[in-house]
Amino acid sequence: MKAYPVPSPFHVALIMDGNGRWAKKRFLPRLLGHRAGVKALERTVRAAWNLGVTHLSVYAFSTENWKRPEMEIKGLMSLFRFSLRRKVDEIRRENVRLRFAGKRDNLPADVVELMDWAERETGMNTGLTLVACLNYGGRQEIIDGVNALIAKGGNQPVTEEDLDGMMYLPDLPPPDLIIRTSGEQRLSNFWLWQCVYSELYFTDVLWPDFGSGDLEKAIAQFTCRERRYGTVK
Repeated sequence: MKAYPVPSPFHVALIMDGNGRWAKKRFLPRLLGHRAGVKALERTVRAAWNLGVTHLSVYAFSTENWKRPEMEIKGLMSLFRFSLRRKVDEIRRENVRLRFAGKRDNLPADVVELMDWAERETGMNTGLTLVACLNYGGRQEIIDGVNALIAKGGNQPVTEEDLDGMMYLPDLPPPDLIIRTSGEQRLSNFWLWQCVYSELYFTDVLWPDFGSGDLEKAIAQFTCRERRYGTVK
């Protein structure tokens, strides 16, 4: 696998879209598409570290996903439980640190307990940081940050740095590259505060079919772009 001149830290964010369409094309239940998506994530995590990625964040379940059919939501929560119980030991051995971003107060209590356990078990790892955005919404994150600043009191004008410090994971570097699969070309409420200078990459590949070659292609294109951050070069 070719190495690319990427920044350090290098944060790649993934909108893992297309599980349902992948399953529909194969006349399978949607949940089997989500299971295939978990396997795609395992492949991608391994490939990411080899390509120089230091932080990988994935849009696992959005605040809008609660609008999906109840059966699908229950199936997704069961899949989260199963994946965490089965994979945390392996993640720890591979030196991956697992973190979560999103609201926890309306997730099932046992799912939250597993999230807390997974963060504790992998918290000392120093390799790739994997962030699962679970029950996450960019607008909700900003609202929560503003409310946290209000609760702190004070009458000084709010700065960007103040609000940065109130985000769910304030120490997480902003995404350098956001990849969305399945041909859709929108952010869908993902990392809205953090994405101001993120490069965007869209691919028609459905998420369960995404592999190391697709990630390498996205990173190769990223390295060819000129990032000026509002300045002239």
